[in-house]
Amino acid sequence: MDRRFLTVLGVSLVFALVVSSIFYQITARAGSGPRKAEASEQKDIVIAARPLGVGVTVKPGDVKLAKIAVESYPKGAFGKVEEVIDRPVVSNILMDEPLQEGRLAVRGSGLGLAPIIPVGMRAVSVRVNDVAGVAGFVLPGMRVDVLVTGRPPSTEGSVTSTCLQNILVLSAGQTIQPDARGQAIQAPTVTLLATPEQAETLTLANAEGHIQLVLRNGSDQTIEKTPGRHVADLYGRSRKAEAAPAAPRAPRPRTATVAVAIPTPRAPAPPPPPDQVVVIRGNQRVVEIVGK
Repeated sequence: MDRRFLTVLGVSLVFALVVSSIFYQITARAGSGPRKAEASEQKDIVIAARPLGVGVTVKPGDVKLAKIAVESYPKGAFGKVEEVIDRPVVSNILMDEPLQEGRLAVRGSGLGLAPIIPVGMRAVSVRVNDVAGVAGFVLPGMRVDVLVTGRPPSTEGSVTSTCLQNILVLSAGQTIQPDARGQAIQAPTVTLLATPEQAETLTLANAEGHIQLVLRNGSDQTIEKTPGRHVADLYGRSRKAEAAPAAPRAPRPRTATVAVAIPTPRAPAPPPPPDQVVVIRGNQRVVEIVGK
């Protein structure tokens, strides 16, 4: 065998071993460094031990501690169980999901529906039936328009108008979260989230007229301007036009007047009375006219 060939082969094998050893050392250092860092930088986090629904007050048995890497620690999470005890839940939390500040209300803010109401807003309950409640499909979290039907003062016939639009449903009856299967909830009352002014409008409409809830798409934020409908519109008749005020008369042009005296005719003078002679004969009295 050629000695030159053996020399080249030997040099190639030595070069390959050197390159392989260097590559192995580099990869070993890169793989061992982060693992040690991850194992050392762990932090406690409070997670749910069971599913927590809206309105539930967190108790010690509802949560537990877990370990999580610092790089993956979610914003607003808690590291101690004491920080979440007795705080109401305002958004559904799944099992093993971290509890965050935005999912919990302030401790002492109330129970049930009260923690869900934002500051400055009001929760107003209205009584509905199967028709007004859209056959039970008005569920918490949906948005509705409120129609009122009544007879306004000094108006003939009933009128239906949209008094409120894009109103959030807080609860249906005693339920403050929708059914997981999406089934209808037969509830005699529906609680709506409204501003103080809207709460007054809703209360007046509920007292003076008949309320009808209308479902709308949750992503539709448009506020429509509707004129309302009169009972005469159902039968194709025009409404009675209000009497228009009489137009003021144009002033007459002034003309000069001249006073003219008109003589009044005088009555003719009565004739003079005729001469009379009274003759008495015994017990008779006779008047005789002279000149006849």
